[in-house]
Amino acid sequence: MNQTPFITVEGPIGIGKTTLSKAISEHFQFALLREIVDENPFLGKFYEDIDEWSFQTEMFFLCNRYKQLEDIETKFLSKQQPVVADYHIFKNLIFAQRTLKNNQYNKYLNIFNILTEDMPIPNMVIYLHASLDTILERIQKRGREIEKNISPLYLEQLSLDYHSFMETFQQKHPQIPVLQFNGDELDFVKNEKDLQTILQMIQDQLFKGAASKS
Repeated sequence: MNQTPFITVEGPIGIGKTTLSKAISEHFQFALLREIVDENPFLGKFYEDIDEWSFQTEMFFLCNRYKQLEDIETKFLSKQQPVVADYHIFKNLIFAQRTLKNNQYNKYLNIFNILTEDMPIPNMVIYLHASLDTILERIQKRGREIEKNISPLYLEQLSLDYHSFMETFQQKHPQIPVLQFNGDELDFVKNEKDLQTILQMIQDQLFKGAASKS
């Protein structure tokens, strides 16, 4: 890699991003950046009425994620401290494009581009995906009250949006490795062997990047 490791873990709601990010942080002794979710005052209303509350919800997330990325640049990356985050700010566009009206999305996109033009870019992305049944099972198991009204159709569409976005991302950024893991095949929460498999693949990629840099 050409810079201090900055790994982001991405995927649909309930896929296990935070759990895996914490495991990576502990294993490699990386700083951990966690997404602000429960603090969003609009999120519960959003799941009840997406059309009415989508713009407020997405703007809250954008402003908070911008501030978080600004902080990790000054507090960690600028001091060569590796970081793992349980989200990539590009997810804002995935959600916004799905939920905002055209005129709202165009305004949102202008603001997004301004805020992110000089933000740190991850040099490794981990993409978690799974079937709708697996995602629903994991959401139900973690039992967040705020997520009880999520529509399965919305989750299914979101998963398709992620697949499409990741394909485009890899085409636009071939220099950034994307490690993909299928949650139907690997359960890194229940199965320690699965977790070690993922950690080893990350380590191999980090080593490969360090070797190419030297």
